[in-house]
Amino acid sequence: MIDKLFKEGLDFKLENGKYIFQELEFSAIEDDLDKIKNKLKKFSRFYCWLISVISPVYIDNSQKKFLSSYVNENKFCFNIGSGNSKIADCVYNVDIFAYDNVDVVCDISNLPFKDNSIDVILNMAVLEHVPHAKKVIDEIYRVLKPDGIIYTAFPFIQGFHASPYDFTRVTEEGIKVLHDEFEQIEVKPFSGPTSGMLWIFQEWISILFSFGNKKLHMIIYLIMLSITFPVKFLDYFLIHHPMAKNIASGFIYIGKKK
Repeated sequence: MIDKLFKEGLDFKLENGKYIFQELEFSAIEDDLDKIKNKLKKFSRFYCWLISVISPVYIDNSQKKFLSSYVNENKFCFNIGSGNSKIADCVYNVDIFAYDNVDVVCDISNLPFKDNSIDVILNMAVLEHVPHAKKVIDEIYRVLKPDGIIYTAFPFIQGFHASPYDFTRVTEEGIKVLHDEFEQIEVKPFSGPTSGMLWIFQEWISILFSFGNKKLHMIIYLIMLSITFPVKFLDYFLIHHPMAKNIASGFIYIGKKK
């Protein structure tokens, strides 16, 4: 069904129901913690549940509201940089890794879709992992239909987390500039100041007490994740503070193609 959206003349292979244009092998993952996460990602539901619980990031219901407002089975909707998650049955997944739940395997900075062909594109906590975030946004703009909708979630105060790489962060003003060709609908934190503080605190403790040992650092970090995660739920209240943006864990941008 989605093959009619592809640009003409592109080479791809159809394998296990996936359209593979360009693939990164799992062996490319070098970060030790990312290797652990990648193994857990094979168990999609368990991984998503685990991250929602022990991650230092409290995520509000913005994504759920967005899906109910803008996504339905009559539209072509894509989640790019999806990993192995499945946010809705009517949303196609795009990723550089050929996870079970991925439909199109490609480099998201070089999307295989025709101009003006897609209704809705989500990208959630993926742009920090690409070297040129603006190039991805430009690609999204190209393939969206006129009045097409973009949903971006981009970290601000978060520690380094390779997947398989990690390059950048943005402020509230930074995410607006990144999407300057779009008509802005909404910009706000998707996770608050407690989440920003907690991630940095967990990392700081792990560095302090690992005495230069990388393996000990990872062990302490995993312990810190397990025992301090409840603190993040303070963001249920603090995310609504007018100054939460100063150290928010991340922001969402919802916009419309002009």
